[in-house]
Amino acid sequence: MRLALSWLTVLPVGAGVVDRRAARNAIAVAPVVGWLLGALVAAVLQGVHGLLGGFLCVGLVALATRGMHLDGLADTADGLGCYGPPERALQVMKEGGVGAFAVVALIVASGLQATALATVHWGLVIVAYAAGRAAFSWCCREGVPAARPEGLGALVAGTQPVLVPIGWLVLLTGAAVPAVPGRFWQGPLAVLVAAAVLVVFSAHTRKRLGGITGDVLGAACELTTTVVLLVACL
Repeated sequence: MRLALSWLTVLPVGAGVVDRRAARNAIAVAPVVGWLLGALVAAVLQGVHGLLGGFLCVGLVALATRGMHLDGLADTADGLGCYGPPERALQVMKEGGVGAFAVVALIVASGLQATALATVHWGLVIVAYAAGRAAFSWCCREGVPAARPEGLGALVAGTQPVLVPIGWLVLLTGAAVPAVPGRFWQGPLAVLVAAAVLVVFSAHTRKRLGGITGDVLGAACELTTTVVLLVACL
């Protein structure tokens, strides 16, 4: 849990020993960090409403997470949008520049999140941020290789038994039932649609890049969170 907090937030907690076993456990408990971030956002939205509150919370989460998931979304968008073999896409992602695909992805994701946060119930906000971090375990499930021999992807690829993401899916679907008062079906629907989108995204990145990278994990987090909020908003 300390490693998960150290990786995924700016909290000054010691990470301890960082090896493959610790990384595996950190990925497995990452949704707990999402619950904490979601609770923070929900608390802010109780005092600041509308689009102002939505955009403020998007910025607050970016600050609380060092913006690394947004960075991963931007790099992945540029990598998937370029021409050439997987090696070329990985090189574009590693260079860290901001191209047209990255700009559009950041504007659309941040805009959708802010707009949705202005309207959805606070209970589903917490579920959405937890679901975004639960996406890590699906991307890191057994059988999924790393796209590079080094980096975060190499450390966590293939570490999660498939029961871990399935377990989180069941838990989050159940938690989403009371998250939208008067519409018990809407929360679970949002989680399931986001899970389906994540499956497609994960399959595409694996085919396009040959495996996962840290940037792919960040993109999966932002994509899943956005879809949950968007479906709930609609």
